[in-house]
Amino acid sequence: MHVLITGAAGMLGRKLTKRLVEVGTLRGRPIERIDLVDIVETPSEGSICAARVGDICEPGVAAELLRPVPDVIFHLAGVVSGEAEANFDKGMAVNVGGTRALFDALRLAEGTPRVVFTSSIAVFGAPFPDPIPDDFHLTPLTSYGTQKMIAEALLADYSRRGFFDGVGIRLPTISVRPGVPNAAASGFFSGIIREPLAGTPAMLPVAREVRHSHASPRTAIGYMIHAAEIDSDLLGARRNLTMPGVSVTVGEQIEALARVGGPAAAALIVESPDPTIAAIVAGWPERFDTQRALELGFTPDASYDAVIRAYLDDDVASD
Repeated sequence: MHVLITGAAGMLGRKLTKRLVEVGTLRGRPIERIDLVDIVETPSEGSICAARVGDICEPGVAAELLRPVPDVIFHLAGVVSGEAEANFDKGMAVNVGGTRALFDALRLAEGTPRVVFTSSIAVFGAPFPDPIPDDFHLTPLTSYGTQKMIAEALLADYSRRGFFDGVGIRLPTISVRPGVPNAAASGFFSGIIREPLAGTPAMLPVAREVRHSHASPRTAIGYMIHAAEIDSDLLGARRNLTMPGVSVTVGEQIEALARVGGPAAAALIVESPDPTIAAIVAGWPERFDTQRALELGFTPDASYDAVIRAYLDDDVASD
C-alpha cells in the first residue's frame, strides 16, 4: 500500500501520518510507503515515510508526486478560512488551483486511486434549515466555502469520469487544536479551551450563544481513514458527505471546560467582541442531520467533554 498525503506538515497531516504508521495497514493491506508533501518541511514518523517540500500549485509538481501513482491520496493541503477570506487570490490559487492541479495530474496518470478530500461545512450558507440535511444545496457565504464547494464539484465530476475514486468529507470545526493559533476564523473555538487549560487567558470574540459543530482531531483522523476504506459504490454520484459533529454553544463549551478542567480554567476566558469574526461565524451552520454518514459507519465524538478529554490525552499528556 502506497499513500500520499498533501498538506502533511499541518496538524491533521501529522496526526494522520502518525496514526497510519501506528496502525500499519490501510484497506486491508500493509502500508509500505507514505509520501508526505507540503510547502514547508514535514517531520518524518518512520522509515516508511518520505517527506519532500513542494507546492502542488506549481507546474509539474503534482505529476511528480504521482510517479508511481499512490493507492490512496489524502488531499489535506489548503488555505484556512480566515486567510482565504483576507487574501482572495491566495485562497483561490491554493484551494481551487492546487486541487485542480492535483486532480488533473491524476486524470492524466494511470490507475484510479482512492482520493480522500477534506472539505468543510463552510460550503453551506444561510438561510438554512436546522438541522441541515446532507443533501441541502450549497450556497456558501465566504470565499473559503466557495473554494471548497468548487473542489467538491470537481471531485464528484472527476470520479464520475473514472479519473480517480474520490470521497469528500465535510469536516466540522476541529477542536481542540494543539499548538499555536492559526489564521482560521474558527480558531477561537479551540483557543478558549486550549489556553485556559494551559493557565493563560483566552479571548472570546463572539457571544456565548453562538452554536457550532465540532469534532476532535482524533475523530477527524478516524473519518479520513474510514473514507479511504469505505466502499464508494455506496455513495453513488453523491461523493461528498457531511461528517457528524458535536453541536454546542460557546457557553456549553465553557461549561464543559469547567467540568473537565475546573472552574479556574473557565474563569480565564475574556470576552472581547470582534465584529469581523462574528460576521464570518454568523454565516456558518449550527447543526446537521448526518444520518447518511452515520449509516456509512462514521462515528462522532460522544460529547464536548469527550472532545476536551481527547485533547488532554492526545496532546497534553504526550508533551
